Amino acid sequence: MPTNPAEQPRRKHAHLARPDLGEFGRHELAILGAPCGRIKELAARLLPLLAPALRVAYVDADHAAADAVRNGTAPETGMLAAGASAELTDNVSFARLDVRRPLDKFSQPELLAHQSLALVNGNHFRARQQLVILDPAKPLEKKLDRLTDVRALLLPEGVTEVPAYLRAYLADTAGAAVPVLPLADTAAIAELVLREWRAAAPPLRGLVLAGGRSQRMGQDKGQLAYHGQQAQRAYAAELLAPFCHDVHVSCRPDQITELEYAGLRPLPDSFLDLGPLSGLLSAFRLDPNAAWLVVACDLPLLSAATLSHLVAHRQPGRLATTFQSPENDWPEPLITIWEPASYGQLLRFLALGYSCPRKTLINSDIELLTPPAPQELRNVNTPEEAAEVMGLIKN
Repeated sequence: MPTNPAEQPRRKHAHLARPDLGEFGRHELAILGAPCGRIKELAARLLPLLAPALRVAYVDADHAAADAVRNGTAPETGMLAAGASAELTDNVSFARLDVRRPLDKFSQPELLAHQSLALVNGNHFRARQQLVILDPAKPLEKKLDRLTDVRALLLPEGVTEVPAYLRAYLADTAGAAVPVLPLADTAAIAELVLREWRAAAPPLRGLVLAGGRSQRMGQDKGQLAYHGQQAQRAYAAELLAPFCHDVHVSCRPDQITELEYAGLRPLPDSFLDLGPLSGLLSAFRLDPNAAWLVVACDLPLLSAATLSHLVAHRQPGRLATTFQSPENDWPEPLITIWEPASYGQLLRFLALGYSCPRKTLINSDIELLTPPAPQELRNVNTPEEAAEVMGLIKN
């Protein structure tokens, strides 16, 4: 085994952790085993029960003729036919984008990145999990390869048994008994989907942002001791620990040794000179499939009660869960649960020239909470503010 770096095998591409995505997103269910009309009808019944908790996309093929007129424009006589490569139509209550390029496995999840669940017409597309309708008019004997993770079998009226070929296939491939539900029982189907979606919520990992230069403070804000002799970055990590799988401290590469010596888990910035965004993106680069509970190291008044309120009201179906700043109506980005979907959104804003996480929150689908103790969100950035807060804590 080579130990000399010069003898290590050459790696052409960077070793990156990849988001755990299916064909259309992290959570997707193909509905198959019935004519397309029945599949769409089931999806329409489920949507009112799923929509309060989830952002749900429906994926289907267009069954209309190629020259059908939509929104006053026929696809082959509109601006695409005139030579445009894309046509964006603002329909007031929704928007539509027509493009000439075909959708691929990379663009589909990108377009549906803000959706927490995709319901897919399984007659036309595959998805990582499936709901199977046992409609005699649409037998599945020739489509068994599409049944990779069946979550439920749905019995239409008049159907009382699972076909023998399907029982045998599931016995060989499914790790546990597959629930069987009446197709007409919309509430039970929706509850199954919601229960499994909640069970698959991303794990929560903790991140203390402590890699700033602390220029206004004149010394490292993370090393200030407001609570006894404990450095604030260690105090913040200790606060996060009960709520998270593990806790990392975001830092500059030159801080790694001192953090390890202090018994903390450093996460050096791999995105540099972007302020708090450096730490956020570096955390998602480490694990793009976790949700990151992020806390800045300059919040000495923050308590476990406020963190508990944030975690208890977490909405994994949104891009983030955060508090409204007590100073204005804006979200507070540095005490926030950032869900995995926010990784792509943060990178998107960076590509547009914005490194402010707050701007990402303002322009995204988030859960915005009223802080139970607004004073705990106070940032301490100067020696004068630090002295005042230390006096408040001691009193």
